[in-house]
Amino acid sequence: MSAEEVQYRMRDVKHIILVLSGKGGVGKSTCALQLATSLSLVGLKVGILDIDVCGPSLPTITGTTNADILQTSEGWNPVKVTDNLSVMSIGYLLGDRNDPVVWRGPRKSGMVAQFLSMTHFGPLDYLIIDTPPGTSDEHMAVVQALSTARPDGCVLVSTPQEVATLDVRKEISFARKTGIATLGFIENMSGFACPDCSHVTYIFGHGGGEALAHEAGVPFLGRVPLDPELAEAEETGAMFLMEHPGSSTAVTWRGIAEAMVAQLQ
Repeated sequence: MSAEEVQYRMRDVKHIILVLSGKGGVGKSTCALQLATSLSLVGLKVGILDIDVCGPSLPTITGTTNADILQTSEGWNPVKVTDNLSVMSIGYLLGDRNDPVVWRGPRKSGMVAQFLSMTHFGPLDYLIIDTPPGTSDEHMAVVQALSTARPDGCVLVSTPQEVATLDVRKEISFARKTGIATLGFIENMSGFACPDCSHVTYIFGHGGGEALAHEAGVPFLGRVPLDPELAEAEETGAMFLMEHPGSSTAVTWRGIAEAMVAQLQ
């Protein structure tokens, strides 16, 4: 698939955002979904492209694991989660979601390019691309495929502890070397507020992500606490921001999305 084919497919997409993390387990896919949902709830058309070929989690956390991808003359139709939010993932194409994807780099890169050139999202205000952790073949494939339809920027995700923030430094370097603007940094799993006494316990430390953002000259978008209701929503495939719109975590996510949009303006 050529970059020109991808550019043609992206012609009706106003903004393309990559979500990056230095290591796995920091909640990158959760952040991608909550950002996308926040934008969709204010009336914007949003698509999520899950290019984590070996660990696709978007079908599970959106409750769409049993959905089918239809191929039409326009290409692959993504799965509708809500009227304003659609998702495309390799998870929908696997015969058994427990089957491992054991592919070498070139095949992964080919699938990423195929997703970008064949998925028919239609007109979108935002396309959020959920990438695998690290800087791997999939990252280079998406950058090369989008060479003529440049992403607006990336959002970095990390937990507060130093081991996670050390890894995200590589993502900052990757973004700079590939000419992708860094729109901001999200510190995820930043403290746990006891539902009974409201005492906050900083299980993974506190402030490491914000300190790194300031050190690297990257906008700090906000910190998100561990929230049992969010964890439960993802286990059951419920849309957290729609189920709990008045929660403090939902308010935090809406603020982070607004801060990201402000960076684009």
